[in-house]
Amino acid sequence: MKRLSLLFIILFSQNFFCQYQPKNLSKSDLKKADDWVDQTYNSLSQDEKLGQLFIVALYTNKDEAHINQIRNIVLNDKIGGLILMQDDAEREINLVNEFQSKSKVPLMIGMDAEWGVFQRIAKAHKYPWAITLGAIQDKNLIYEMSYKIAEDCQRMGINWDFAPVVDVNTNPNNPIIGNRSFGSDVDNVVNSALAYSNGLQDHQILAAIKHFPGHGDTDKDSHLDLPVVSHNIERLEKIELAPFKALMNKGIGGVMVAHLYVPSLENEKGIPASVSKKIVTGLLKEKYGFKGLIITDALNMGAVANKFQAGELDAMAFKAGNDIMLFSQDVATGKKLIQKAIDDGEIPQKRVEESVKKILLTKYFLGLDKYSNVNPENINEDLNNASHSEIVQKMYANALTLIKDDKKLLPLDCRETYYYVPLEEADYVTFLYQLNTGTTVILKKVSEINSIPANSKVIVGFHKDNSSAYKPYKISDSSKKILSDLSKNQTVILDVFGSPYALKDIDISTVSTVLVSYENNDDAMKATANAVLGRTKIRGRLPVLVNDNLKYGMGMDLDAKNSSNQTDRKNSSETKNSKVVIE
Repeated sequence: MKRLSLLFIILFSQNFFCQYQPKNLSKSDLKKADDWVDQTYNSLSQDEKLGQLFIVALYTNKDEAHINQIRNIVLNDKIGGLILMQDDAEREINLVNEFQSKSKVPLMIGMDAEWGVFQRIAKAHKYPWAITLGAIQDKNLIYEMSYKIAEDCQRMGINWDFAPVVDVNTNPNNPIIGNRSFGSDVDNVVNSALAYSNGLQDHQILAAIKHFPGHGDTDKDSHLDLPVVSHNIERLEKIELAPFKALMNKGIGGVMVAHLYVPSLENEKGIPASVSKKIVTGLLKEKYGFKGLIITDALNMGAVANKFQAGELDAMAFKAGNDIMLFSQDVATGKKLIQKAIDDGEIPQKRVEESVKKILLTKYFLGLDKYSNVNPENINEDLNNASHSEIVQKMYANALTLIKDDKKLLPLDCRETYYYVPLEEADYVTFLYQLNTGTTVILKKVSEINSIPANSKVIVGFHKDNSSAYKPYKISDSSKKILSDLSKNQTVILDVFGSPYALKDIDISTVSTVLVSYENNDDAMKATANAVLGRTKIRGRLPVLVNDNLKYGMGMDLDAKNSSNQTDRKNSSETKNSKVVIE
């Protein structure tokens, strides 16, 4: 496997650029790339060239009519690629193999795999959300994780992961970014995103930083409506645009443009960034000098689909300067309208040549000049096994953030007895079981709290639903009251299995120990339990500004305990007296 460079190149015989190439290419290698691009481009009809500009969505959880529709689009419209959606990996591989065999130019296969292919394939293993990764101080670990994601992508026949998100999430109530952002600090977002992108591209999977020009301070979901980012240009350059500017010359192969209205950048009212020539061409291409692939966010999203006709929207996006229209809803009409704009002199043919050659060059460097079928056998096991659990738990362990530990309660003492009160809506059993491998923890349901002896050590878990990155962060009033009441007579250890924003309106002044685990799943719960038992160190830092008391960068280091000082009880039979109740 050739390692990918962070340099961009100029091909010798043509003035087209690419921000992405394998490392240590000779002049001969570059000449071969140049020749393949020229030969392929010249072999295409105008209709086939225009087809390269489109990526459509393939769902395997829809009926045969949908599959046949995509089959016909691949055959008749000669499209450039597919974005894989839900939900069956084996069927997706078989269909991609079929479609690739019938494509004159191999298809670029993309997926939104921000937290791995699990984002679309339920049987795959879930990797942490970006907010969790933002808490990790050693960014080499993010590289290690994304390298593993790239392996999964390659196993699926995917060439392009539409990740990472580089939006700076400064709005705790953001309904669409939130957990998908590395945080509220520009430098941390940049460093985390660069590690993530390099991990992908060093394994021959293209990255795409998104959502240009910055979706981090919005209060609307662009899947439904058009968000407005109303900051002045000074603020935009300092926060929203800053990660994109910092990453422009780092070799990242793609940028995805958002459906946002940004008045400071586009003076025509209501024009989304994705179809704004001022933003895509004037800012991204000309001012920032980005030479990689520019792709729209999905064109079926309400922010644009509710305002513009399918096909018309594609043509507007191409006129604005995008190379690829993602999730096109009407390829045939889009191609016709682009060709009409060329015939009418609105778009020069040179623009088509620029975009198509850029796409072809990227495909060449991704190895798509010679496609070979992907074997679907054992795909689910290959996407979800012990190697995934190991690396994912390492991520959660390094993200775990200790906000305070006033009474030095951590690590837990195997000689003591603790009480455990799980709150909120999600499962907690894995955490409880794992704790009981190292000490005695007695489960107390809400109705049993009064039976906890005074002055006990009580672990409270806020277990938030982990089924979606878009779930709200709010803790219920009843849980807040229970935490407050327990803190009056007990020594409390609070662990938030959810976003740190969950703490934004909670008084933790009387809580002795507070941790943030970021997510509520088996890997996060196992990693957290092992850390509080002293088996692994705690090093995470808050990646976001939560409130005036919980600021970006807060966190305490806690070393793992010396195994000779305390003995963990690893035999499950030794936990039989710990009164674990499974509901």
